[in-house]
Amino acid sequence: MYLQIVSPEATLFSGEVTSVTVPGVDGEFQMLNNHAAIVSVLVEGTIKIAAPSFATSTSFEQKYSKNADKYLLPIKSGTLEMNDNKIMILVD
Repeated sequence: MYLQIVSPEATLFSGEVTSVTVPGVDGEFQMLNNHAAIVSVLVEGTIKIAAPSFATSTSFEQKYSKNADKYLLPIKSGTLEMNDNKIMILVD
């Protein structure tokens, strides 16, 4: 599935991933390949990204950390839309 993370400053990440875990209003949830279409508000927390290979923008490299096999990106808030195996996340 394809993930794009965009902040007001730049596109932080764009590429193929195997899973994405996000902080939703009612708790953390994960999206895998062929997940049902969803639109959600995100709260302060951490986006966890699992990907076979990881190429990022310079803006993203300054903001993320790595834990085991996942990349972690702290956010203050955001919105998410997933449809047809494409995830768009807008973050603050």
